Amino acid sequence: MPSRAKMSLIQLRLAMLGTLAAIIGSATLVLMVILSWLGASLSIYTIAGIVVAFHILQWLIAPYIINAIYRVRPIKPHEYPWLHEAVSRISATSGLNAKPRLMLAEIDLPNAFAYGNPITGNFVAVTRGLLSTLPREEVEAVIGHEVGHIKHKDVMFMMVISIIPALIYYLGHILYYSGWLGNMSRDQRGGGGALLVLIGLGLMVLSFIFNLFVFYFSRLREYYADSHAAIYVQNGAKNLQRGLVRIMSASKKIRKEKIASYTQMKALFITDPEVTIRGYDDIDSLVERIKAEKPSILMELFSTHPHPAKRLRHLDAYIA
Repeated sequence: MPSRAKMSLIQLRLAMLGTLAAIIGSATLVLMVILSWLGASLSIYTIAGIVVAFHILQWLIAPYIINAIYRVRPIKPHEYPWLHEAVSRISATSGLNAKPRLMLAEIDLPNAFAYGNPITGNFVAVTRGLLSTLPREEVEAVIGHEVGHIKHKDVMFMMVISIIPALIYYLGHILYYSGWLGNMSRDQRGGGGALLVLIGLGLMVLSFIFNLFVFYFSRLREYYADSHAAIYVQNGAKNLQRGLVRIMSASKKIRKEKIASYTQMKALFITDPEVTIRGYDDIDSLVERIKAEKPSILMELFSTHPHPAKRLRHLDAYIA
């Protein structure tokens, strides 16, 4: 691995750990202060328990929902033997104890995603559009990226940290309406109701800020999965660059209305289906053209995926 790739990987891991620590640490502090100030009533803990239970339930049933939305089915060994071989080889090289099940999403959008939980097991899904758009070596690089998500337990981590903004939002929601009801009550003569309203509004704004950190962590995990493909797949960095650009270019040809119907869980996909490119050059020229683009900080701030230019430049570090 090139020395700049090793440095990039270290920086990426530190950024992910730092982001996790910042989200969990600051959220814990905020919740402790608020709960302590409120006297930690049983109803508040009940609401918190409901929010956590809802997210865990959502995580557990998500594979069934994903299968239904994207018309996912298992790929039989005789259908794409080369694809099964690639998943087995990359999983073994990556050190996975159990190979993820290979699935096919019967949609024409070129893309791929990883999902699963301890009950259903792990899955790597490719779409019909991906198999008809990308050459085999680029599909293998995409598989390397998705196997990386499974190895890094990204689905579980995203579920855990996404609970935090939800907890803070619903706590703020409760305080906001409690304050309004308190102001309307004849028994409330002081300024307590107004204070609850302000704190509730502040917490709802804070939950929005925490969501931005969750988006940032999501972008980091995409870089990390890209790095996994670059390390564990032969010529993975170059082929993943080409594959990502080919996916975005082919997605441009699909009607916007149809793409919109695929975006219910777009954070799962290897690329955001709504981010497309127009290009008529050969694939390597397109890669270089996109790498030269200047990303919009504001646009990326609200995105679950890195800007394509930054993503392709990140992969450059793994090309000797």
